Amino acid sequence: MTTHPAPPGPTTGTKPAAPARRPPLTVPGTWRLAAGPYAVLIPRKPLLGTAAVLVVLIAASAVHLAVGEIFVHPLDALRALFGDGTPRDLLVVERLRLPRLQAGLAVGAALGAAGCLMQTLAQNRLATPDTVGLNDGAAAFAVASVTGLTTSLLPSGAALTGAATAAALTLALSGGAGRGGYRFLVVGLGVGAVFGAVTSLVLARSAADAANAAYGWTVGTLNSRDRDAVALLALALLIVLPLAMVLGRRLLLLRLSDSVASGLGVRIKGLRLAVIALAVVLGGLAVAVAGPLGMIALAAPEAARRIAGPRSVPVLLSALAGALFTLLADLLGRTVLAPLEIPVGLVTAVVGGPYLLWLLLTTRTRRSL
Repeated sequence: MTTHPAPPGPTTGTKPAAPARRPPLTVPGTWRLAAGPYAVLIPRKPLLGTAAVLVVLIAASAVHLAVGEIFVHPLDALRALFGDGTPRDLLVVERLRLPRLQAGLAVGAALGAAGCLMQTLAQNRLATPDTVGLNDGAAAFAVASVTGLTTSLLPSGAALTGAATAAALTLALSGGAGRGGYRFLVVGLGVGAVFGAVTSLVLARSAADAANAAYGWTVGTLNSRDRDAVALLALALLIVLPLAMVLGRRLLLLRLSDSVASGLGVRIKGLRLAVIALAVVLGGLAVAVAGPLGMIALAAPEAARRIAGPRSVPVLLSALAGALFTLLADLLGRTVLAPLEIPVGLVTAVVGGPYLLWLLLTTRTRRSL
């Protein structure tokens, strides 16, 4: 009888071969940060773009403090920020330019973030707080509060009320801010025109002193802004910007059909209302500080998308770009015809007008985002 060796297996004590280890998941254009079993993929292009814009914004802030009718050396301006320097430097930097810088940073960031949210929600590059009536409603109520014709609310509260009223009217008349982005935009333009007429009527019926006091809320300016309003806007940014960044990630799914987004767990109606509420808060408080600054909410998100790419909703980058554009516009208005000062709202309108015309001529499809 012939015996044969048993096949290798558990009875012979031979260990089975270990499974091959899978390579770590990587996505082109991202950095992978791993900690134990957890890993995070960070998009490379948006992060580098945000860092670059932040560096440019810091440099622009330093120039904003140093350059003007009275030149202050950047190092002297930096020392004046900490309360050290000559009386002239302290007066120019702390009393005159630093409040404008703070107001410009807060207003520009708020408008940039609000514009990014509105454009992504409506799937339209032209849908911003400027064009859908939010800023016009906020300006009308703020002017009314200053002149004392219709309400005794502070400008911040009145501007929020006006922005919310304009948003409610636009949503009700357009049927929402969903796929009908152009209908939402056209209705918003009409609502904004009505509120603009209300502002003109209020100013025409006001006394000369009251109309002069409300002038800043009609053209947009950073000169002699209320510090309490700036502080309120800064506090709102600290709360709203993180929420807007979270909602921005959800807004990416709205680029799909509503049925697909709902299947992925997105509550479409609630998401849209939340986005509009955040845009109302940011736009209303920004108008309460500086008045309606046109084109910031339109240009900043467009620049942010060109830097970050189409795969994200760059809320933070739009806020930084909006702050940068606002500071540059204010610096241009202070220096180009010095000692004559041009309000920053007029500068943004003059510079942004050709950009809006170019955008209208190059937008060929209904869905631009």
